[in-house]
Amino acid sequence: MPNYNEPIINEFRANEGRIGGPFEGHPMVLLHHRGAKSGVERVNPLASQPLDENTWAVFASKSGAPTNPSWFYNIKAHPDVEIEFGTETIPVRARVATGEERERIWTKQKQLMPGFAEYEKRSPREIPVVVLERR
Repeated sequence: MPNYNEPIINEFRANEGRIGGPFEGHPMVLLHHRGAKSGVERVNPLASQPLDENTWAVFASKSGAPTNPSWFYNIKAHPDVEIEFGTETIPVRARVATGEERERIWTKQKQLMPGFAEYEKRSPREIPVVVLERR
């Protein structure tokens, strides 16, 4: 099965954390995580919302699919992960935002990138918001 993320990852790394296409001009991270069962290291490019210089939010949208993406289960099993942001690799701890914090971050993300509002309309689940805090 081809790795559809590989070209995005390569573009991110070749351009100091920037990519073109539908994510042009929006902050991205490369999330390094381990398989919950396999322990295999994986990397996923994700749209992010920097909350401050030590904290980022990412979204388990899976483009509005009815199930969460695999990386979400992996970070729940192994919350100490790393991200690449720009040219820096940063150790972070992942946690799922809830309540008012989730709503505030999610509402802002839909304003910043309206495609996320479309994902929300398509999905029968509440899309998780994951906060990544520098360790």
